[in-house]
Amino acid sequence: MTALARTPVLDEDDSNLVLDPQDVFSAFDWVEARGLRPELTMLDPWYNKGVGGVVDEAEYDRFIAELLERACRVSPHVYLWGFPEILGPYVRCIPGSHRLVAWLTWYYKNNPSVIRGWRSAQMTCLHLAEPDAPMYPQHFINAAQKQRLEDGTLRYMPGPPSVIESPLIIGFIGKKEQTGHPAQKPVAVYDKLIRMVTVESDTIFDPMCGSGTTGAVAKIRGRRAIMNDVNPEYAAIAQRRLGEDYTGWAERLDAELNNRETGAPKARRTSQDLPPDDISVG
Repeated sequence: MTALARTPVLDEDDSNLVLDPQDVFSAFDWVEARGLRPELTMLDPWYNKGVGGVVDEAEYDRFIAELLERACRVSPHVYLWGFPEILGPYVRCIPGSHRLVAWLTWYYKNNPSVIRGWRSAQMTCLHLAEPDAPMYPQHFINAAQKQRLEDGTLRYMPGPPSVIESPLIIGFIGKKEQTGHPAQKPVAVYDKLIRMVTVESDTIFDPMCGSGTTGAVAKIRGRRAIMNDVNPEYAAIAQRRLGEDYTGWAERLDAELNNRETGAPKARRTSQDLPPDDISVG
């Protein structure tokens, strides 16, 4: 087993960490050895098809089962990413401490697939949680709903849809957000997942962080991230993204969400009221 990383324990002065590159289960050992309990664990393993290689189905089943067992042991909320045809069977393998909260779909229309037949336009994210784990749909209500909530006239708390539409970060889409990682998720997608189950200063553990989108959202939204990737190149990308300036991103994400959910017309964009780069929120 890979030796545990020597990175110091998370504290108020060092709110986002990238561990020394190590395998995913060693990263779990690191968290458990320090008695940490992140509010959320984000799991984005290789998908056992295409990029990342293919192993025997039984071997992959054992890997996912252990991954879920370790994640559910340390966090009340767990997200597991994959293609729907890969993740389907694992709905029946959820540890007893957690339940399936939602089958989430990331929908994108700009996949440049050249395969003849059906063109893939979705990925799946399973949301698992302990029965009493808090969720925060109030993070997604618009200004009018917030006012009704304050007035005590909001009859129910509307949540965001379980289908998240945001384009793939390829070509000219989200060009400045691109890192070169082959399976990079957009900030706009992770932003919704993270805000549904965390509040400011909460901790997110991402033991297979890839390009480090979890860390980017943590910086934008005032969360704390512990990230790891066995690939030193990806760990370096995640570390670099923690040093980027995200001024204006939260406001831009909020404006796009409000316009999409309410149908309000989008405000005219100017160079003064946008982040310096297109952040690809669809």
